Amino acid sequence: MAQVPQTFLDALAVRTWCSLALRALGRAREEIDAINVYPVADGDTGTNLYLTLESAATAVEAVFAGYETGSGEPSLADTARALAHGALIGARGNSGTILAQLLRGMAEVLAGDPGPGRPHLDGTGLRLALRRAADSARQAVAHPVEGTVLTVASAAADAAEEAEGDCGTVARAAYEAARTALAATPGQLAVLGRAGVVDAGGRGLVAVLGALVEACTGEDCAQEVPAAADPAFAASSAAHAHEAAAAAAECADGAGSGGPAFEVIYLLEADDTAVARLRTRLDALGDSLVVVGGDGLWNVHVHVDDAGAAVEAGVEAGRPYRIRITHFGLGDVHTGGERPPRERAQRAVVAVVPGEGLAALYADAGATTVLARPGEPPASGELVQAVRRAHAREVVLLPNDAELRHTAAAAAEQARTEGIRVALIPTRSAVQGIAALAVHAPERRFDEDVVQMTSAAGATRYAEVVVAERQSWTTAGICQAGDVLGLIDGDVAVIGPDVTATAETVLDRMLRAGGELVTLVVGDEARAVADHLEARVRESYLAVDTVTYPGGHQGALLLIGVE
Repeated sequence: MAQVPQTFLDALAVRTWCSLALRALGRAREEIDAINVYPVADGDTGTNLYLTLESAATAVEAVFAGYETGSGEPSLADTARALAHGALIGARGNSGTILAQLLRGMAEVLAGDPGPGRPHLDGTGLRLALRRAADSARQAVAHPVEGTVLTVASAAADAAEEAEGDCGTVARAAYEAARTALAATPGQLAVLGRAGVVDAGGRGLVAVLGALVEACTGEDCAQEVPAAADPAFAASSAAHAHEAAAAAAECADGAGSGGPAFEVIYLLEADDTAVARLRTRLDALGDSLVVVGGDGLWNVHVHVDDAGAAVEAGVEAGRPYRIRITHFGLGDVHTGGERPPRERAQRAVVAVVPGEGLAALYADAGATTVLARPGEPPASGELVQAVRRAHAREVVLLPNDAELRHTAAAAAEQARTEGIRVALIPTRSAVQGIAALAVHAPERRFDEDVVQMTSAAGATRYAEVVVAERQSWTTAGICQAGDVLGLIDGDVAVIGPDVTATAETVLDRMLRAGGELVTLVVGDEARAVADHLEARVRESYLAVDTVTYPGGHQGALLLIGVE
């Protein structure tokens, strides 16, 4: 039975909306992936939308987790800001980046911007929020195209402005108008009409708005939205996805050229003036340019042929990080025999790495990488996406973090249901992953290769040197904020005031048990420490070799491996 319509949105209602929207996108993900033909038929719109909203929902849950039982709940303003930030840092692909800006636009009103915030939002406020969302998303896209998610968002906002009543009434009006606009998209965008599908991004937005209706009224709208313009098309069919992708490759907007070769996405710390210049430069380099964010933090998305130039433009504008460069798999689309499907590799390695420096090292060794920023561990969906991106029949998965083992196990299980043979090696540090990758031999039988890689990882003791953020009890005693901690095999073994001295003590303790090779992964803040440790090994451990790698911006000052 439907609940009594809710007259306002508060922090708890926003949390409920996030949960319901994530569930809705999870159910529709494969269907949305299958109808993804614009702007690139890479079959990942549903996945990108899901990962973007998953990041937003995780951020909202973190805000609620900060409140102890019985001490109330976070404010609507705090919840809205978490929603926007989570979506921004987790945005994936063209569709996910636009969704992040839609959520940011809503959050600006939910947080009472400008102003100190408000405890709840009524129907009038929701109308304003949906309008701000649609307008800000359209402004973020360099060259808006009708028949896309932007059209669906604008239709929802227009209908909301005409609706009179509480939040439930406004949400229902926006949802119904979005459904109608979605059904019309094949007539607005040629590639959709030729494939017989509705816009994939718009389909995802309708699912999110349906969840908003459910959060406000209790009405489940999940079964109301068709994916195809013609009922004869079955969105879940592999043949349908193939026809849609082929139609995209033949679209007049990109026929013959196939469009840019790379998708480049990164977070950027920069001021508004620098971002304005960046937009102009990136617009000249490629297409599908979307820049979202504000207050010094931006998410940049563009399709280009020169990925290096797109990253360099970001470096000139500010500090880019969490850089993702994806080569479009349009070669997988068979179009009249001109471009046969790309053959799957027999075996690949997928690894989680804690910094840009290690990402480059692993990539040079042939691994597909997933970057884990400090405090931002990847979700299982992101690992599944990386396994798919590796495009191999057999995949070795290296989580490189003890806390990611269960996440990686869930991703491996999902990939196995898709016919991919996955072996999870429970590496607990990136240095163990390096050891495993060093003995990787694709020509061996899969089981033999996994055994050798597991053995190499298990034979590598690992340590890290970090700075304590707060006072706490450890296995080595009480540490204070600012103390340098040396962790060996995951446990605090040394507490000291100096990075170099602490690192030396940790290394000496590890080498007492023997070792032939020391691996150092040095963060940007501790480069001088590596020189000292290399000299220490040369002078005191004559039979031990040392290899040093730059770690870039990683969580630890220093990673140490001893084999």
